[in-house]
Amino acid sequence: MLNFLIKPFWIFGIDRTVQNTIAAEEYGIYFTLFNFSILFNILLDFGITNFNNRNIAQHKQLLAKYFSGIVVFKFLLAILYFAITFIVGFIIGYDSSRFQILLFLSINQFLISFLQYLRSNIAGLQLFVLDSLFSVLDKTLMIGLCAILIWGHLFEGEFTLMQFIYAQTLAYLLAVIIVFITVLLKAKKFKFRLNIPFLILIIKQTAPYALLVLTMTIYYRLDVIMIDYMLEDGEYQSSVYAQAYRLMDASNQVGVLFAGLLLPMFAFMIQKREKLDDLIKLSFGLLFIPAIVLAFVSFSYANDIMTLLYHTNIDDAVRVLPVLMFCFVAIASTYIFGTLLTANGNLKQLNFLAISGMILNVILNLILIPEYKALGSAIASLITQFVVLFAQIFLVKIIFKLKLNYKLLLSLISFISLLFITIWVFQKVELYFIYKVIFISLFALIFAISLRIINLKQMLQLMLNRGSTE
Repeated sequence: MLNFLIKPFWIFGIDRTVQNTIAAEEYGIYFTLFNFSILFNILLDFGITNFNNRNIAQHKQLLAKYFSGIVVFKFLLAILYFAITFIVGFIIGYDSSRFQILLFLSINQFLISFLQYLRSNIAGLQLFVLDSLFSVLDKTLMIGLCAILIWGHLFEGEFTLMQFIYAQTLAYLLAVIIVFITVLLKAKKFKFRLNIPFLILIIKQTAPYALLVLTMTIYYRLDVIMIDYMLEDGEYQSSVYAQAYRLMDASNQVGVLFAGLLLPMFAFMIQKREKLDDLIKLSFGLLFIPAIVLAFVSFSYANDIMTLLYHTNIDDAVRVLPVLMFCFVAIASTYIFGTLLTANGNLKQLNFLAISGMILNVILNLILIPEYKALGSAIASLITQFVVLFAQIFLVKIIFKLKLNYKLLLSLISFISLLFITIWVFQKVELYFIYKVIFISLFALIFAISLRIINLKQMLQLMLNRGSTE
């Protein structure tokens, strides 16, 4: 609930306001460099957070030992991350002004990674309420600082991009200090030391996972970097892409949280050799239905949505939004099938798919961006995500020997047909589009329950069964 309250406000309340406040090209530079700073951020973690979370949960007495050893390792990884990020930036040809922005965005990535590691200690100690509060601490501080800068008129002159970035850095730094002190109080001692055998053990265990995250991050984030690099008006096109991407990014927060819940559930059921069909069907319904509704609504009311959110570049963003929201349909589905394969330990197959997806995405971008610009990059993402999704579904079918559910397939076809008819009817009705979206969503929920795509009884039973295994 804290994430649902805070993060959407950050995305639509603060980040959107900043884009509407500063020049489109200036925000385009920020969005490009922000994505570039994320490209290699797996080097800051290398799977340490998950490793630490699991081991502290099982052996709480090791907190002080792990805490002392891993903190030093995190700083060593930061040196590697900064070196690779800036070398690649130099090769691409970034100038000094871009390097100034990239420096602070890279510092932010380090602070985010360090904060996630610190929180893994809190989660490992089973302090879930405290971890929930810490999960939104950085964004809460950012919202406060940016609100003062944007609306408080604390400084003379107009609000600038660098003020926005500095506010993020300060918020992350304050959050890291607060959580570090909390972990230090729990560990009771801390010694700044390097334990090489311990670090080698971590790297051996986490390397396949790190490769998977790296390749997936590249084909998720490379689009906007290629737009900026390949086009003369790349900064403007990156800004247009960012406008459409924001709604998909906000929707994606739900998928990320859902995947975090599904991973231990799938792992538990695989270990116990329990039947997976019901959980796959239920989770697919809970993610696919909102995703497809959002996609159709974005296609039908793209102009209304963009006009509501932004002041400029609306016509160009309107063309990109529906494509990215249909892309989200594939992404939401991969959170189910990809998580299932991860829980089963099929990292080799997932790495192959991720590398193949990355190569396909780059090729498609090279073909489509020069002709269609931001829209071309969105189309490249759409094709890539659906190819990877179908490959994951095929793997799941083979590995888990699942049969094609023709009844579910027929229900999905019926649902999409009913949704299409409902949207077509409401387009004929004279009503403010927000109210239309609300009514369409309500009808979609009724259709999904009636067609048993979302089975409320089954959902309750799975929750009860999950509770009994805790």
